[in-house]
Amino acid sequence: MDSNQIIVIGAGAGGMLAAGRAAEAGADVLLLEKSAAPGNKILISGKTRCNITNSKELEEFIPMFGANGRFLYNAFNRYFRDDLLALLKRYGVETKTERGGRIFPVSDNAGDVVKALMKYVSDNGVRMQTGIRVTDILTENGIVTGIKTTAQSYPAKAVIIAAGGASYPATGSTGDGYRMAADLNHTIVPLRPALVPLVVEEVELAKSMQGVTLKNVRLTAYQCEAHDIDPSMTPLKDSGRGIPGKSPKLPVIESRMGDMMMTHFGIGGPITLLMSLAVSEALENGAVSVAIDLKPALSFKELSERLQRDFDTYSKRSYRNILRELLPQKLIEPFIEMSHIQPDKCGNQINASEKERLLLLLKSLRFNIKSTLPLSTAMVTAGGVSLKEIDPRTMASKLVKGLYFCGEVMDIDAETGGYNLQAAFSTGYVAGESASGFVTEACGITDR
Repeated sequence: MDSNQIIVIGAGAGGMLAAGRAAEAGADVLLLEKSAAPGNKILISGKTRCNITNSKELEEFIPMFGANGRFLYNAFNRYFRDDLLALLKRYGVETKTERGGRIFPVSDNAGDVVKALMKYVSDNGVRMQTGIRVTDILTENGIVTGIKTTAQSYPAKAVIIAAGGASYPATGSTGDGYRMAADLNHTIVPLRPALVPLVVEEVELAKSMQGVTLKNVRLTAYQCEAHDIDPSMTPLKDSGRGIPGKSPKLPVIESRMGDMMMTHFGIGGPITLLMSLAVSEALENGAVSVAIDLKPALSFKELSERLQRDFDTYSKRSYRNILRELLPQKLIEPFIEMSHIQPDKCGNQINASEKERLLLLLKSLRFNIKSTLPLSTAMVTAGGVSLKEIDPRTMASKLVKGLYFCGEVMDIDAETGGYNLQAAFSTGYVAGESASGFVTEACGITDR
C-alpha cells in the first residue's frame, strides 16, 4: 500500500465526508467500517428520514452546542449547510425545510443520503472495506505510522478517527474511538447521555399515565426534591442551551415549553430530550426533580378563577366529569387519586382546599428524577476527546502528528434539529482536507 495513505476509521457522516474530501484533494484513502454496511446511524436519524442540517444562520447555529460551540466556528466557516446541500443535490438528493428549520430529503428516506455519500466516496477513488474492526492506532516517536485491526496491520501516514460516540451501539458506535484516543494519552471528557428520556422515582404513577402526549406544556427541572419545589419560581420564558438570555437561577436548572410524553418509566418526548443533558449533569450534584405545568397559558390566579367557574357552571356534574374538560382521559384517574377528591363529588360540593390541591397539580405536576436511560439508548453522546487537545483549524491532534478527529468522538454535542449531523459533516470535511495536506507535505519532504 502507498506509504502516504490516509486511513479513516468509521464510515458514518463524518467519516464518509472526511474520506471523500481527502481523496478529492489528492490523497490515497482507505475507509474502514466495522459494521457490515456504512451509514447505519444516518439511516436511523430523524426517525429514518434523516434530519440533515438546519436552516438557522451561523450565529444561531453555534449556541446550540453550548460552550463548546465556539470550537466549530472555523469548521463551519470552511464547510457549512449550503456546501453540504450542494453536494447532496449533485448526487440526486433534493431537500426541504420543515418546522424549526429542520432540513430533510424530499424523499423522507435517510437511505438516499447514505447512497449519495457512498457515491461521493466512490467517485473520488476511496477504497472502502466493511466488517473490519480497528483495535489500535500505531505510532512511532509521536507520529502516526498505521493502524491495527483484529486481522492485520495497515501502514498509514495519517489516520482520521470518525468512530462515532457510544450511543446506539447496534449501529457500530461502541466507544472504540475514545479508547484508541485514550491509548494515545488523549483526555476523554466523561461520557454522558444527551437527548435521552428520563426515569422517575414515581414509576407507578408514570406507568398509570403511559402513552399520554402532553402538548404545549411547560417542563421545568429543579435542583431539589419534588416536595421542595416552589411553584412561584417556575419561569415564564424558556431557558437552556441555544436559547438567548441569562441562565436561570438555582434551583431552576432549565425550563422549556412544548410537547412531551409519559412513558412506563418516566418522561420522554421533545422537550424532555432537550433538557436531559442538563438534568444528567445536575444529578451529579444532588437531587433533581421536574414540574409539569399543564396549563401554562393561565396564571395561578386565572386558572383558579376558571376552576371556580367550572365548579359553579357544572355544579351538579361529578368531579370525574369536570376533569374530562381539563385533562386527557388517561390522566383523570391519577388526578382523582392525587387530589384526594371523591370522583362522584358534585362541583358545588368541592371546597376551597380541594380546589387548591387540584390547582397545584395542574400547574405543578411533580416527579423526582431517578436517572436518565442508559447512554446506549441516547440519541447523542456528550463528552469525548477533549477539544483542548484538537486544533480547531485542522481537527488535528495536538499530541500525535498525523492523527485527526471528526464528529461525535469529540466533546461536541447539540440539541435535536440537524445540528449534530452538520457538525459531523463539517468537521469531517476539514479533517479530510487537513489530513490530505499533511500527507502531501510529508511526502514532499521525504522526496527532497
